[in-house]
Amino acid sequence: MTTFIARRILQTLAVIVVLSFVVFYMMSLMPGDPVDMMVASNPKITSEDVARLKALYGLDQPIYKRYGSWMGSLLTGDLGYSRTYRVPVQELLGPRLWNTFILSFLSLVISIIIAVPLGVLSALKPGSKIDTTVSLLSFAGISIPSFWLAIVLIIIFAVKFPFLPAGGTQTIDVGDMGFWADTWDRMKYLVLPVASLSIQQIGRFSRFTRSAMAEAMRHDFIRTARAKGLSTQTVIWQHGFRNALIPLITILAVSISSLFSGALLTETVFAYQGVGKLVYDSIIGNDYNVAMIALVISVTSVLIMNLVADISYGFADPRIAYK
Repeated sequence: MTTFIARRILQTLAVIVVLSFVVFYMMSLMPGDPVDMMVASNPKITSEDVARLKALYGLDQPIYKRYGSWMGSLLTGDLGYSRTYRVPVQELLGPRLWNTFILSFLSLVISIIIAVPLGVLSALKPGSKIDTTVSLLSFAGISIPSFWLAIVLIIIFAVKFPFLPAGGTQTIDVGDMGFWADTWDRMKYLVLPVASLSIQQIGRFSRFTRSAMAEAMRHDFIRTARAKGLSTQTVIWQHGFRNALIPLITILAVSISSLFSGALLTETVFAYQGVGKLVYDSIIGNDYNVAMIALVISVTSVLIMNLVADISYGFADPRIAYK
């Protein structure tokens, strides 16, 4: 186990380095570097000033040297400076990461609580009205575009029936409302984004749960467990559901990785101040430092959760050996 974990950690670090270089290179291909933006805003800048500024910011160097310099600064804790927001990147990312974590965590928990029992129930009664209804709702949730669903929720619950705010993170310019009042205020702004994300995740999780559970319940050990006189609940949860956990762990690990990477479309439509919207705004505004750090965090979270999923397989199924 220790050797496997150490090898996977090294592989994860190597993939992070390669992907960060690819993202850095793709960002460098975008038109308009910081110096070009300065020139566009100040026509009095001469060609000598442009050359001096490019040398100052290292933009006249080859891409691999610029990447090495950026990575060196990153390893020392210097995340750079945001040109758009005029603050250090770490000061900007902290609140955005927390907002995204709250949004993604709530939607993930709600999705699991609803989807897993629905998927198990559907698998235990294949072909029934319950199975048909759950399948139709699941396919509908999976198929609905996230931006369209977000807009529909806004129209219904913020325009037609103005119970909830249409967008934002919390009420601005209200001063110190106290802990509980502030929490309630933030929760009102979370209802629609959480609902938008949860509806799609419920459909996906319930389909995976149904498929995995139906496959597990067809095995011979289920018939053996029933023949031994074990209770129905024991057969379902200790024998069937535990063997259905392997594919569920995989999809959950991928979903958990979004806790810090954000939901770009949902956050953008609802103007929710999370990492997803920050990445979008940074790319549009050519704010390279912010976009790079946010994308690296996203890539790293996905790779780390894949590693956690691989390790969790052994706990879910003791027959899996790591060599």
